[in-house]
Amino acid sequence: MAQPLNLTLPEKVPTHVAIIMDGNGRWAISRGLPRMAGHRAGTENLRRVIEACIEFKIRYLTLYAFSTENWGRPQEEVQGLLRILEDVIDRELQQLFDQGVQLRHIGRLDRLTPHLRNKVMQAVELTRTNDRLILNVAFNYGGRDEIVSAIRGMLQDGVKVEDIDEKLVSKYLYTAGVPDPDLIIRTSGELRGSNFLIWQGAYSEWYFTSTYWPDFDKEELRKAIIEYSRRERRFGGVSQNSEGNGINAG
Repeated sequence: MAQPLNLTLPEKVPTHVAIIMDGNGRWAISRGLPRMAGHRAGTENLRRVIEACIEFKIRYLTLYAFSTENWGRPQEEVQGLLRILEDVIDRELQQLFDQGVQLRHIGRLDRLTPHLRNKVMQAVELTRTNDRLILNVAFNYGGRDEIVSAIRGMLQDGVKVEDIDEKLVSKYLYTAGVPDPDLIIRTSGELRGSNFLIWQGAYSEWYFTSTYWPDFDKEELRKAIIEYSRRERRFGGVSQNSEGNGINAG
């Protein structure tokens, strides 16, 4: 009998996993399908990954769904992505609630229609007391925009220059109260950060896979966690296994 996946995980499991869900369009094109078919397939994959995170006892999951730069895509694709967001809320919200998932939105809501904005806010409100998995959905999100927003917030609150430190800045970010990601995963083989959690991910471990997002399943997540478990996180210090006094900035 095959051993359950949750018994094959290492002891060192990340508390917070963040994922750049990339490759939907290329997944579709490789199958002779329109790009929107890839986005819909990627959306269907959300359920599998969320359930895997719950099983693997990951406490926080952040998904990069739509960046501030994505508004520059063809309008037909942008409108399709907005419709998908609404469909996901309508179709998945009750199940997420029943599973104990708390939904949070990080990013801006101002460019969404009032109707869609209200749906997002209602979903956040409905699930706010759940704590089995905290799911941050980064929609209309950009790391630089987040930092600019934090600076504006501090100025509006009259924060004194001498009071500004990393802890205070973190309180003004969209992710306030959420621990920084231990592991950031990017699917599809691209090797860049794409303006995602650039403050919070300063010392995150990165994992890149050539697997397109619609195919990134429970087993692929397990592989990422195993790779994470093999790494030694130094946060700018020296490896515990190193000898001598060499400089180590990793």
